[in-house]
Amino acid sequence: MNTYRDKNVIKGLLHKIREKAAHIKEPLNIMEVCGTHTMTIHKHGLKQLLDEVGIHMLSGPGCPVCITPNALHEAAIDLVSTRPDLFLATFGDMTRVPTGKDSLQTAIPAKGSRVHIVYSPEESLDLARQNPDKEVVFFGVGFETTIPSIALSAKAAYEEKLENYSILSALWIIPPPLKALLEAKDTNIHGFLYPGHVSAIIGEKPYQFIPQEYGLPGAVTGFEPVDVLLGINNILDQTISGEPVVANVYARVVRPEGNPLACKIMDELLETKDAVWRGLGKIPASGLTLRQTYSAHNAEQKYGLLIQGESGDLPGCRCGEVLKGIISPPECPMFGKECTPDSPHGPCMVSFEGSCLSYYKYSSRSWR
Repeated sequence: MNTYRDKNVIKGLLHKIREKAAHIKEPLNIMEVCGTHTMTIHKHGLKQLLDEVGIHMLSGPGCPVCITPNALHEAAIDLVSTRPDLFLATFGDMTRVPTGKDSLQTAIPAKGSRVHIVYSPEESLDLARQNPDKEVVFFGVGFETTIPSIALSAKAAYEEKLENYSILSALWIIPPPLKALLEAKDTNIHGFLYPGHVSAIIGEKPYQFIPQEYGLPGAVTGFEPVDVLLGINNILDQTISGEPVVANVYARVVRPEGNPLACKIMDELLETKDAVWRGLGKIPASGLTLRQTYSAHNAEQKYGLLIQGESGDLPGCRCGEVLKGIISPPECPMFGKECTPDSPHGPCMVSFEGSCLSYYKYSSRSWR
């Protein structure tokens, strides 16, 4: 039996959470930063049970597909639709994000060009190796979890002299947007569930500014229902004691120092840049781009792309507000009507980790 899905364990944790929540006068808004946390909460029917005891879970900017601004998606569409003999490779979710120029899935490629769905950067490299007469651009998206492997593909291309391989970077780091959320005037967050996958890379230290500067509790946790409840239970303990910290209830995977080798790879190959996040605007030092040594494999520089600001969500789409935790997906008038998984109006209904998709698929689930 999987202990982390054991109903008796879940029942016991919910009882503890209910008892502790009774000692807190106001409802507690806890943001789950990672989209996989959102999916777990809804898939296992925990949202309603937590709401009943005054624990309101807010979806955060934890889906890289969702926070990538339309301007980047449109640059990818322009590349494959206007340049001949170019293969645009990316992950499947990225091809379905709707923009003012439609999506990569509906783009009409130029002569000899096409869109390839891949499952790893290595597949993109293989495309470049196998098709020396084609330009291969990998539209690479991800947080710290997948960034090292994406960066290593550029290093491999550099060392192998694969001049036909480049990366269109949609690489984001998690701590800066958390600071941006806390500085925003329209958010109301009382604690964070920090993402387990990202934390396995960066460790605990990058979150320390949150308890130290903002006095808010938080817990690094995993993605099973018991993991999520352990994190919430720990945040309640910190709230009651008045002693906020960065707790780690996912020690079976996350070490305090993270993964030093992965961090070293990112530092060696990449540098930070100011980046635009959907819903959050431009955030200082929140994105990553290849260092100058590898500039020949930077698609923005190679093709002279001018990606400026944010072209904006489609009319009526409120994904930006969902990603800030200002509204829940059902509060968007388009949710489940004009906007569905079969006909998405924004990326939050596209991505497997998108909060709108999680709400849509699992809103009727009950743990009981």
